[in-house]
Amino acid sequence: MTKEQLEYAAARYGTPLYIFDLDMLTQQTRRLQKAFGREIGLCYAMKANPFLTAHMAEEVDRIEVCSMGEFEICRKLRIPPEKLFISGVLKKKEDIFKILEFCQGRCIYTVESVKQLHYFVEWSDAHMVKLRLYLRLTSGNQFGMDTDMLHSAINVVNMSPYLEIGGIHYFSGTQKRSLKQLEKEIAMLDEFLLRAGNEWKADIPALEYGPGIAVPYFRGKDVQTYKDEGLNGLKTAIDSMRWKGHVTIELGRAVAAECGYYLTQIRDIKKNGDTEYCIVDGGNHQLNYDGQIKGMYEPYIQVIPGEQRGREKSWTICGALCTVNDVLCRDVKLTGVQSGKMLVFERTGAYSAMEGMSLFLSHPLPSVVTYQEGAGWRMLRKQRDTYSWNMPEDGGAEKELVNEGITEIAGGLSGWIL
Repeated sequence: MTKEQLEYAAARYGTPLYIFDLDMLTQQTRRLQKAFGREIGLCYAMKANPFLTAHMAEEVDRIEVCSMGEFEICRKLRIPPEKLFISGVLKKKEDIFKILEFCQGRCIYTVESVKQLHYFVEWSDAHMVKLRLYLRLTSGNQFGMDTDMLHSAINVVNMSPYLEIGGIHYFSGTQKRSLKQLEKEIAMLDEFLLRAGNEWKADIPALEYGPGIAVPYFRGKDVQTYKDEGLNGLKTAIDSMRWKGHVTIELGRAVAAECGYYLTQIRDIKKNGDTEYCIVDGGNHQLNYDGQIKGMYEPYIQVIPGEQRGREKSWTICGALCTVNDVLCRDVKLTGVQSGKMLVFERTGAYSAMEGMSLFLSHPLPSVVTYQEGAGWRMLRKQRDTYSWNMPEDGGAEKELVNEGITEIAGGLSGWIL
């Protein structure tokens, strides 16, 4: 976005503020689709930024949904069930049944365990509705099933007249920077899918693969997998698989990160010892960069408004929280820093707005806006107070009732005093 656009947004909506540039989001989505080609599908993991879900539903093949809250977002946005990929390590029976009643057999469901599979067997038998299931293969953590358990799950599915194996789901982690790591995973999946077909006689037509491509959040920190050559290398690895089925790449961070900006106003500057401090009205409860360690790395930052003149100085930028851990970055060289100006943190479109300690110290939630050429600016969320979520829902009425009771008792006892 241009500085003028950022300045306009700050003046109109105030700070702290999240801005999501939908034109940039579309541009990044198209870059990924071009690199993977038409043969490979693209799934958006909405946990990266649910505010982008409606836009991404128009751009990609499917939306990954990992919780009932995310499902309700999709339902209220009227995302077609055919677009939904229902995932998540914990699926309660009542939640699965609620989704099934709404979506029936129109969406895809992942299976994380044999217990979850039994829920799908029970519902499909009772309603005589066919369901497509993706069985999740574990990567050695709490997600999914190991090969033995997955083999048993395949046998159970094959016994049901209403269940069919739509594919395998695999995701092993995030912020992967090495193409060799992705190639190794693809080779492992190729071996597994061939084994499932040859030894288990399982027809597995599709693979949903989350490569966890890293995003270059910090200056001087290039990421091989994020560049075009890295994406092309991933496609080459997939094309080289001996197993031939349909592959969908599942991404969140790599899709959304670059479209986001976090604006926070400088409220105070001071020098303690040899350190120049810049105090802003936001903080690390609202801003998160994966890999940032106590502010040691330098993210992409702008100072607005106007041209920045004067001597460049090193600043430690701290937020409004009453904790020494609220350091956004250290020793960042900036020009034109003064109270009243704004700092713009770039590449905050994924997770930053979701992963912070939003309720800490009862600060308000920032406003959220989007910009799109032609459509202009749109307010998605006004600044919202959080203090009511950090106190009794009755607003202290119970305490008042107790005090009234003590007063009555005291009044009754007064007659006994001689």
